[in-house]
Amino acid sequence: MTPRPELHDLAAEYWEGVLTTFPTFATLLGDRRFDDRIEDVSAEADDRLRASWQELLTRVEALDVAGLDADGRVTHGLLRTELELGVEQLGLRRAELASDQMEGVHAGLLTSAPQVTAPTPGSATALVVRHRHIGGMLDQAVERFRAGLAAGRTPARIAIDRSINQLDNYLASDLATDPFVALAGPPGGWDGEAAWREQLTEVARDVIRPGFRRYRDVLENELLPVARPDDRVGLSWLGDDGGNLYDAAVRQHTTLPDLGPEEIHRIGLAEVERLADEYAEVGGRLFGTTDQTDVFARLLGDPALRYDDADQILSHVHHCVDSAWSLMGDWFGRLPEAPCDIQPVPEFLAADAPAAYYFPPAADGSRPGAYCVNLHAPQERGRYETASIAYHEAIPGHHLQLTIASELTHLPSFQRFSFSNTAFEEGWALYTERLADEMGLYDDDLDRLGLLAGDSWRSCRLVVDTGLHALGWSRGQAIDFMVANVPAGIDHIEVEVDRYIAMPGQALSYKVGQLEIQRLRASAEAAATANGGFDLKGFHDVVLGSGSLSLPVLREVVATWTTPE
Repeated sequence: MTPRPELHDLAAEYWEGVLTTFPTFATLLGDRRFDDRIEDVSAEADDRLRASWQELLTRVEALDVAGLDADGRVTHGLLRTELELGVEQLGLRRAELASDQMEGVHAGLLTSAPQVTAPTPGSATALVVRHRHIGGMLDQAVERFRAGLAAGRTPARIAIDRSINQLDNYLASDLATDPFVALAGPPGGWDGEAAWREQLTEVARDVIRPGFRRYRDVLENELLPVARPDDRVGLSWLGDDGGNLYDAAVRQHTTLPDLGPEEIHRIGLAEVERLADEYAEVGGRLFGTTDQTDVFARLLGDPALRYDDADQILSHVHHCVDSAWSLMGDWFGRLPEAPCDIQPVPEFLAADAPAAYYFPPAADGSRPGAYCVNLHAPQERGRYETASIAYHEAIPGHHLQLTIASELTHLPSFQRFSFSNTAFEEGWALYTERLADEMGLYDDDLDRLGLLAGDSWRSCRLVVDTGLHALGWSRGQAIDFMVANVPAGIDHIEVEVDRYIAMPGQALSYKVGQLEIQRLRASAEAAATANGGFDLKGFHDVVLGSGSLSLPVLREVVATWTTPE
């Protein structure tokens, strides 16, 4: 049996609509058809998109799935779920609260700008046209925030404070190094480059920066005065509306419709308790103490365990990524073709950004994968954190999974490039932090304490995210819980907690996804043991062989591999 052509036609129609609606995303993927356009973030555009997706969902649900092969059933399940969640999210008008430092319109523009390239004179010219629309896009976003305020949707004050800080840093930066000016241009001595650079500079000075300044002033003058204080930062303080928003965020980021905030909170507490035994074991070997408080104090207080400068961080990161690359063939049958570049987080974002993040490569090969490392205040960065973060963000984590997905050219494009299945993507990356220990990639017990610290972060996220947004925790409660259970400095913890405030539900995806992948592996190992042995390389290839999956679909894929028809 082969998948019905109708299914692939619907998948192609959906993905073409995504690229048309989100042209900046298309550019990052290497599709340059829409380089002269920018997102329409108006309420009217969201309404049109929701109606379009609802109509497409009706057609997907009407398909007869009986004749589909295994790949077709995967595609059908993923497309149906992605459309369902998309329709739900648009109906909840999340854009009215997108003024924060993580998912805000400004943050998306400033974070993605350094990744944009102009590989041809045509795309270079088109990007100037796009840049002329940025001010209007920011004005549209402001109207969405005002509509949110009119509906009682006030933002968290700390998120607005951090957004204003980002905007002030950008507006104070040198125009010559502005990310909307310093684009990588066409190679090979294009004779129009000088004039193009002048146009980029003019637009950044006369359109983009004034647009960001107007946007920033609205945040300060209209949102900040009514923003929710630190003791009411979570969505639960928005009443039933906030509760509905959070329940939908949990569904979106876990892809498990039957997993609620209370159960997630309990799982997190159990995971935090379990880690205490591992800290005792590794801390006893390395520091001669099994007391978790003493282990944390040593990690945080010993200056020898910190970096002297940014070059040391980069050198350590390169060592970790190179070591992982050298072992990939022993653990994976399918390997990515695109390389992984290591880049610093732009300085104007660094103070309010996490320790690292990753951008997948462009599908057209114009840009490699980018592992962005935060070099801000290197003397405050612990050496123990670097290895586990590198394996999470680069190899064998995000770069491996997302790049392999993009290179599965036999699959519909939405399976290859969509970021909708956060629990799978982040769960895989967290799974690989533990896998890296199996692979022998951690040089010593200090690196292993970093592994445990990373696991503590993600376990605490289950507790803190649900605490903030479902149980009414204050920002201070969340910070105190993290301080007690994660070996990290207070500044780092505050940035992370503020991230959870800004992105409700997203922090749940890591641990929920990791636990599911670990459970599926254990189940497959048990079944294989009874039938002659477990093929771990084969398991990894199966998990990564269908693109980014929802967790229910991942269960079906592994079950089919474990017990083939």
